Amino acid sequence: MAIFLGIIAAIAIFFIIVMIIDCNRFVIREYTVTSEKLKKSGRFILLSDLHNKSFGKDNQRLIKAIDKQNPDAILIAGDMYTSAKNENNMASADFVCRLAEKYPVYYGNGNHEHKTRLYPDVFGTMYEDYMAKIRVAGVDILVNEKVTLPSFNMDIYGLEIERSYYKKFVSQHMETSYLEGLLGNPDPDRFNLLIAHNPDYFETYAKWGADLTVSGHVHGGLMVLPFLGGVISPKLCLFPHYDGGKFESGDKEMVLSRGLGTHTLPIRIFNPGELVVIDLKEKS
Repeated sequence: MAIFLGIIAAIAIFFIIVMIIDCNRFVIREYTVTSEKLKKSGRFILLSDLHNKSFGKDNQRLIKAIDKQNPDAILIAGDMYTSAKNENNMASADFVCRLAEKYPVYYGNGNHEHKTRLYPDVFGTMYEDYMAKIRVAGVDILVNEKVTLPSFNMDIYGLEIERSYYKKFVSQHMETSYLEGLLGNPDPDRFNLLIAHNPDYFETYAKWGADLTVSGHVHGGLMVLPFLGGVISPKLCLFPHYDGGKFESGDKEMVLSRGLGTHTLPIRIFNPGELVVIDLKEKS
């Protein structure tokens, strides 16, 4: 019995050590997306689910890693802070502002930003103060809006969906007409990049016309197991299909970040944070 308990304790200690390490490091994942619609090639950094995490003082480790990639722009797929009462989200705002000093930044809301916007009676001016600060810094905040990059022949959309699409245990069906009501109809002659925090509706995003969707939200499934992938999704479903990486639906693609931080359950096991690099290339 003592030997058995010793083995259990050793395993528990091992997983705790892995969790502490993975919660405090990030890796760089690189993906390439090609399209004949693109007029030129470019490098984009995808950030998501920071949840107020700081890698070094003022997030200098993360900024240094981003600078080394020499990106053309930054895409933010939401949840850069956590929707907790009295949470101070200014460190995250400062980080985004520092990025905006060097690069164009395109910001799509996640469910945490959305929640703080919807319930000012609970969160006060958290959302307004955060967004005002990064807007002054020059960040393009895309709440069901788009920005056009003529040199790339690209439209970048930021999608914010209702909270009912984040219900636990089940996925609410989403029609393309719902996206059309929020975003309008994409130009089929342009490369349409959609920042959509929740990856569960990738098939609908693709049918709507998103050539590339960038997402987050799932945190890689908290723990990653060999051959099985991420263990659990935010809606509490085991082994989600969309846990992290690159996915395809016909000629449409999605790059799903495993995120950078944690919230509620501070767990990352065999699942370090991700700094995602996307190389968009014109097809010759």
